[in-house]
Amino acid sequence: MLELDLSSQEQDTLRHVLESYLSDLRMEIADTDRQEFRDMLKGRKAVIQKVLASLGAGAG
Repeated sequence: MLELDLSSQEQDTLRHVLESYLSDLRMEIADTDRQEFRDMLKGRKAVIQKVLASLGAGAG
């Protein structure tokens, strides 16, 4: 397991970047016709959500 030692500002920035990417990813999934590509994007979405949950757990 990888551990990162991030300052509060770095955590906030990373969280913001991931949330923005997640929003774009949701739109891309909705607009994708190819099932194989959609499945890959859904897998990526799950990973991003897991990372965001980890950041949230360490916040505060």
